Amino acid sequence: MAYLYQKLKTTFKLLGLLLFSVATSFCSFAQENSTDNLDDIDGLIDELFFDDQQFLDELLESSFSYNFLYTSVSYNSNTFFSGRDSGTDQFNMIPQVSYYHSSGFNASISGIYYQEFAPAWDFTSVSLGYFNTFGKNDSFVYNLGYTKFFYTDDFDDFTNSIDINFGIRNKNRTLGTTIAASYLFGSDESYQIVSNSFVNLTLKRTSNFAIRFRPNINFIIADQTITFIKPFRDPEGFIKPTTFTLNVFDLLNTQISVPLSITTNSWDFELGYNLNIPKALPNETVLTTTGFFNLSVGYMFDLNKK
Repeated sequence: MAYLYQKLKTTFKLLGLLLFSVATSFCSFAQENSTDNLDDIDGLIDELFFDDQQFLDELLESSFSYNFLYTSVSYNSNTFFSGRDSGTDQFNMIPQVSYYHSSGFNASISGIYYQEFAPAWDFTSVSLGYFNTFGKNDSFVYNLGYTKFFYTDDFDDFTNSIDINFGIRNKNRTLGTTIAASYLFGSDESYQIVSNSFVNLTLKRTSNFAIRFRPNINFIIADQTITFIKPFRDPEGFIKPTTFTLNVFDLLNTQISVPLSITTNSWDFELGYNLNIPKALPNETVLTTTGFFNLSVGYMFDLNKK
């Protein structure tokens, strides 16, 4: 029974890390060189979009120097793990503080709070990364990163993550795709791949204000250990419940998001709706489509200002 509990705990934590990864993954997207706001770093915030599973899904890359902190808090109206219902209706909140420098160095500290779980604060993560662009019109972007997880309980299966993000977008930055691959390790190990494709539509824009609609679709693929109980006949002919485990690497969830973002000066706001279409794994019951609303608020502190 203790073994089954540990396997279920490991599965739950891995799905929780997948939720967190989708929420916090980012990739850099260079803005076009223009005279519009290039002499004012507050204009950078106009290029930050939040895919509110959030954190920085897009960062900017430009021809001038920047050096800033970005603080944000995202709220999700319900909690699903790779699209799966845990049986507990609860919101979750993800605060984050991030640092970005035009050299490509970035760092962040974040965590996740669950309304009903105990302990409610599940873990804190600290990340370091480096991003850059290449190709014609800087159409290709990559970010290399490392994350350390600090849990509030004694969980130690996945305490580290090595992450590689790669993105490609068109010249006008209206279409793009990113792929993020992670290797999670500690006393156990796992792999995950999250892809995101988006359409970026600017509904209104002025020198210090913008409204954008950015529908996107995520595919979550991960290495997963499935634990289940089935009746089994032993050599003496007795039937008894037996625990089995199955390792799979498969698509876990497809998520469609429709966020509306508003940026003004150094503030950023986003409201969106997210639809989960989970894929049932072997020996998993039929899964239903789930959905939730998200809201995020962010603020940028320009460290270059005197």
